[in-house]
Amino acid sequence: MAPTPFSRFLAKILFIDLDYRKEDPLVNSGADSVPFVETYFEREPTAREWLSRFLPTKAGSQRYIISLFPFWKWIFHYNLTWLLGDIIAGVTVGFVVIPQGMAYALLAKLPPEYGLYTSFVGFLLYWAFATSKDITIGTVAVMSTIVGNIVIKVQDQDPDIPAEQIARALSVIAGAVLLFIGLMRWGWIVEFIPLVAITSFMTGAAISIAAGQVPNLLGISGINAREATYKVIINTLKALPTTKLDAAMGLTALFLLYAIRIFCSWMTKLQPQRKKFWFFLSTLRMAFVILLYILISWLANRHVKGNAKKAKFKILGKVPRGFQHAGAPVITTHVLSLIAPDIPVTIIVLILEHIAISKSFGRINNYVINPSQELVAVGFTNILGPFLGAYPATGSFSRTAIKSKAGVRTPLAGLFTAAIVLLAIYALTSVFFYIPSSSLAGLIIHAVGDLITPPKVVYQFWETSPLEVVIFFAGVLLTIFTNIENGIYLTICASAALLLYRLAKTKGTFLGKVNIYPASADAVYRRDGGVSESQGPIGETTNIVREVYLPVTHQDGSNPQIAVQSPYPGIFVYRYSEGFTYINQAQYLDALTAHIQASARPTKLARHDKIGDRPWNDPGPRRGKPINLNDDRPFLRAVVLDFSSVNNVDTTSVQGLVDVRNQLDRYAAPEEVEWHFASITNRWTKRALTAAGFGYLSTDRSRNRAPWNPVYSFAAIGDTAVRSSDPKLRDEEHGGDEIQSAVPGVGRGEKSFPEKVTTVLGKNRPFFHIDVVAAVDSAIAAAESRLATTSSVSSAEKVAIQAELKA
Repeated sequence: MAPTPFSRFLAKILFIDLDYRKEDPLVNSGADSVPFVETYFEREPTAREWLSRFLPTKAGSQRYIISLFPFWKWIFHYNLTWLLGDIIAGVTVGFVVIPQGMAYALLAKLPPEYGLYTSFVGFLLYWAFATSKDITIGTVAVMSTIVGNIVIKVQDQDPDIPAEQIARALSVIAGAVLLFIGLMRWGWIVEFIPLVAITSFMTGAAISIAAGQVPNLLGISGINAREATYKVIINTLKALPTTKLDAAMGLTALFLLYAIRIFCSWMTKLQPQRKKFWFFLSTLRMAFVILLYILISWLANRHVKGNAKKAKFKILGKVPRGFQHAGAPVITTHVLSLIAPDIPVTIIVLILEHIAISKSFGRINNYVINPSQELVAVGFTNILGPFLGAYPATGSFSRTAIKSKAGVRTPLAGLFTAAIVLLAIYALTSVFFYIPSSSLAGLIIHAVGDLITPPKVVYQFWETSPLEVVIFFAGVLLTIFTNIENGIYLTICASAALLLYRLAKTKGTFLGKVNIYPASADAVYRRDGGVSESQGPIGETTNIVREVYLPVTHQDGSNPQIAVQSPYPGIFVYRYSEGFTYINQAQYLDALTAHIQASARPTKLARHDKIGDRPWNDPGPRRGKPINLNDDRPFLRAVVLDFSSVNNVDTTSVQGLVDVRNQLDRYAAPEEVEWHFASITNRWTKRALTAAGFGYLSTDRSRNRAPWNPVYSFAAIGDTAVRSSDPKLRDEEHGGDEIQSAVPGVGRGEKSFPEKVTTVLGKNRPFFHIDVVAAVDSAIAAAESRLATTSSVSSAEKVAIQAELKA
């Protein structure tokens, strides 16, 4: 876009030269003289285009509003088959969530009814905002433990604040943050939490929770289960002689839970035709075990008449009927100041558990979730939930797995689970009175056991990235020896540090040319055996040769027996391995410069007549020693940069390229080094490079160089009828008005052009190429043109160049 008069006026005031590029118009000549070539000039993106992507439109606003309520896409297709699947899955989860909800509420230092309230609200609200049919929002062991830790911490500072007020305030604040992130569609931030952090956090938290429940399982009192896990384990072992009758109710319940699961898994293998039956029997084991121990507890404690303290072992006690704690949560500045330090870890856990679980089951069941919309669902649930008495809730792994295996069809299944929970709140509270506390502890231990990462998964991590296994165990150990929060922070920070280290220390690769002969093994065998190629299947011929570029050091694992050759004397091909930003540009460019100066000789060996004129970092031979005039290294001619792994560049990386260009120009003086770029896919990257003087030939740089006919890549447009009967067509590199170029490696074989062609990339950007082969061909064409016409080197040096080419 041409500058406006106002922009030119403003630039003049600020001493900005808008015409600093000085692009050479001669680059637009050449192929234009060919009648069947259509000229294409590449237009750079503008700041207005970039800003326009963020401006709201009517259609975009409508799509945004519709995306907030995903159920509109499937609710009108609802049918009886879906209904049956949702009822079965919803009711099944309902029987599991009731005992789990009350048990997890105890972890949060809240009365058991708060677990029922939290589960009810999660199931009631999630379906309208869901992009996952499997996930269940409600109480979870890890979040409940963290809430309990926060309650204890706050009450240590102010004992007058009720635990439920702390939990409900925490839910509202965390929910508001998540809702904001979701509404802004910033769900991509969850990608900053890697898998190793999730698994480490889950494993460490599961071990910590299980260890903290062992004293309740055995009826041991006087142990602070909120201490560091290793202290809890040591203190529990010391207190084993004080075990009470509760151990009988706890250990047998835990044993029975595992026995039912193992038995059902065994029967599933023996009777695969009854797989569904054994699955539902295994799934409902928690409900069966709790009902059994309620019966046992009632038989042993029916004499207590409402006084739980008279029971022979610790029981749950009175659970109020209905929503006794409904109302607006009380949030004061004093409470906010006390919970503020723990809000980040609460938000991280809410995001981490829910998104990780929903993504996992989405992949298993072949659908894709929207992380931003899932955060809207979790945020909305946690904001409205406290008005019915709920505390922070997120996705549950165990219940999601049950729901998925039960055959859930849509998110509407949550309503049927909510109905079961509602029934329990109003009709079964008197039964809950007799639940043994130790049996609930066994249920918690059994549930969190599934969160521990199996050894085979850790081994897979080791096979993939050993350093991440170190982070995994560091997070687990820190959780065990301190607390869950520290473990979360460590794994996330360590993973981020590892990512930055890899980016900062990444190394580029120098490439060389290899001729490849695509063929099947049978085709090669027939050729060696003297069998005609025409006898083999189509596509198995071995007379087609193509060029590829491989690392000269074979660091990619390619066969080291293959000789990788330089594409042309003095032309270097360099590939970036991981992006090109301010973090790693120094690593890349230092290696590039050092290798080039070690592999190529200066154009003029005696560049400094006087010793005093020599730079300190390149002083040449010692005093009295002659300069080696027999340096057989090639002259530096061109650098080809493979940008296939680069999407964006920044000011630091581009300025680094400019500095290296100037440095190498001084090394190759009086010649100038050509810079070719291959496989750039981002228009803004091209704009950044062009702004720095790359990609085109400026009038300043073309003044003293030989006539140049740039090489382009052409492709067919419109009617693809060919000029000859040759069926083997492909895009060819050529220059000027010649259809078959004489450039080495260009126009190999007898090929034909379509009736109408155009350049794939803009003719005004002759140094940007579609791939490395095209870039090298262009660099070779320029080098040979300069060799034929240059007058800046001596006759002896010209003879040396010719010798290089012959070699």
